[in-house]
Amino acid sequence: MSPIYRLKPKTIILNAITGYIIGLGVISLFISGIDNPKPEWGTYWMLRPLIITPLASACGALALLLPDFLKLITPWKRLLALFAGLVLFMIALWMGIVLGLDGTMWN
Repeated sequence: MSPIYRLKPKTIILNAITGYIIGLGVISLFISGIDNPKPEWGTYWMLRPLIITPLASACGALALLLPDFLKLITPWKRLLALFAGLVLFMIALWMGIVLGLDGTMWN
């Protein structure tokens, strides 16, 4: 009998939180390097990247659940789906950085 992979709410939440923390860490590295922001960026310019990037990476981290969502059992198919999920996570993180920094550092 082959194992049945089920998506549990705890797994979904943990993946989203992990993606959020990764996104928050990456964007914090970008933002912490700015000592003198340009005046046209506004007073609270760093709020946008600190909100958008972690949310985008949290959504992208859910792509890592692709093997379980597709109910793949064959090891090579699971590995291929996991790799595809990792690529989707990297794209979501990149898009979150671009959308978060648009109009400030990414002009």
